[in-house]
Amino acid sequence: MMNDVISPEYDENGRPLRRIRSFVRRQGRLTKGQQQALDTLWPEMGVEFTSQPLDLVELFGRDAPVVLEIGFGMGASLVTMAQNNPHQNFLGIEVHSPGVGACLASAQEAGVKNLRVMCHDAVEVLDTMIPDNSLRMVQLFFPDPWHKARHNKRRIVQVPFAEKVQRKLKLGGVFHMATDWEAYAEHMLEVMSSVEGYQNLSESQNYVPRPETRPLTKFEQRGQRLGHGVWDLMFERVK
Repeated sequence: MMNDVISPEYDENGRPLRRIRSFVRRQGRLTKGQQQALDTLWPEMGVEFTSQPLDLVELFGRDAPVVLEIGFGMGASLVTMAQNNPHQNFLGIEVHSPGVGACLASAQEAGVKNLRVMCHDAVEVLDTMIPDNSLRMVQLFFPDPWHKARHNKRRIVQVPFAEKVQRKLKLGGVFHMATDWEAYAEHMLEVMSSVEGYQNLSESQNYVPRPETRPLTKFEQRGQRLGHGVWDLMFERVK
C-alpha cells in the first residue's frame, strides 16, 4: 500500500500550496493483525490513488449500486453494511492506516467480497477518481466536528463539498450524514439546505430517524447511555 494520503499541490513557481484540511493525520501504531491484513489483503481489496477515474464495474467485477463511505474509522459498521447488503458495492475511504488494516481484517473474517478500501484524502479521491453520476449513496458518519469556532472552517461539510458530492451522485442518489454534535448538525442542515438540487428527506425538513441501514456503533451506544444525541441527515439529489 502506498503511504501517500495527501498528494502535494504546487503553484506555478513550484511552491507547495496550503490547503485547509478536514482531518488531522494521526498515523498511530499498527497492530500485528492490522499490518498482516494490509500485507495480505490490500492487493485484493485495496485501491491505490491514481490520477485516472475509476471504472467501478471493473473494480468490483460487476455492475451494482455503489455506496461510498468517507472516513470509516476502524471499519466495523462499513463491514456490517457490506455484509448485510450483498447486492450493493461499497467503497470506503479512510486516512488512517490502522483503521484500514482493521477494516480489511474484519472484512476477511466476515467473508465480505463487495468492499474495496482506499487510504487517501477523500476530497482528492472525489475530485480525481470518482466519476460523475456514479454513486447511489455517499455516507459521512461522525466526521471531526472541529467544535472550536476558529476551526469551523475545517469542517468537511461546506457548500463546495456538498456540490462536489452532488455531482458524484446519480439522480435519486442520497447523501447521508450523521453527527453527535448538535452545532455541527445545525451547520450541516444549513449548508445542505442552501444547495440547489438537493431535497431533504426529513418530513420535518430537518433530521431523520437513524435508518436501519446505518448500524449502531459501540461509540454511539455509549453516547446514548450518557444521554448524548445523534443527528442523521439525508438529502437526495433531485437535479
